[in-house]
Amino acid sequence: MASFDHFTAAFVTLIVVVEPFGLAPIFLAAPRAMARGARAGIAARASLFAFLILVGAALIGEWLLAALGISMAAFRIAGGLLLFSIASEMVLGLRIARDARAAKQALDENIHDPAAFPLAIPLMAGPGAIAATLLLAGRAQGDLFSLALLIAAIGLVALICFGVCLAATRIEKTLGASGALVLAKLLGVLLSALAVQYVIDGARAVLTG
Repeated sequence: MASFDHFTAAFVTLIVVVEPFGLAPIFLAAPRAMARGARAGIAARASLFAFLILVGAALIGEWLLAALGISMAAFRIAGGLLLFSIASEMVLGLRIARDARAAKQALDENIHDPAAFPLAIPLMAGPGAIAATLLLAGRAQGDLFSLALLIAAIGLVALICFGVCLAATRIEKTLGASGALVLAKLLGVLLSALAVQYVIDGARAVLTG
């Protein structure tokens, strides 16, 4: 049961931070004249790049923090504050507009293959997703099975991102701008609660350590 809870917590955290359904309108900003097969290839590469980046963060992130002399408790507090900042933007409706503007500019500059930038970074595997992955890896405390569950959760989120990109047109028509905004606000409230919990965990570790 503990293992299932770990997987569920990892999946819910990442799906809220990445917010795959918010990718649909941004992915559609790619050149509409591009062949369908090319768009599918871009979606596949972007999802793969994001998966590899987040898996790398899960596997070496804790070692990197230790090498820099940063305790996991301190990173929980900093990561929680970062996630809370992202959640605030989602609740206030600022994140979608900001990401759309940044993605449009990046797509204009990198029109031929936007898979790595801006789709993989920073939309799918941005600072918030990397921070959340590091926090989740820290909760695993070196347990290989827990890390494997985290990687499985990352893989599932990457697959969902891929599916959303393939069905971007249908999703945008179904949700519309208002639906996407409402969904972002709901996910933002959930993310803010998760962020506060990370800060509490970090503060408790500092006070008791």
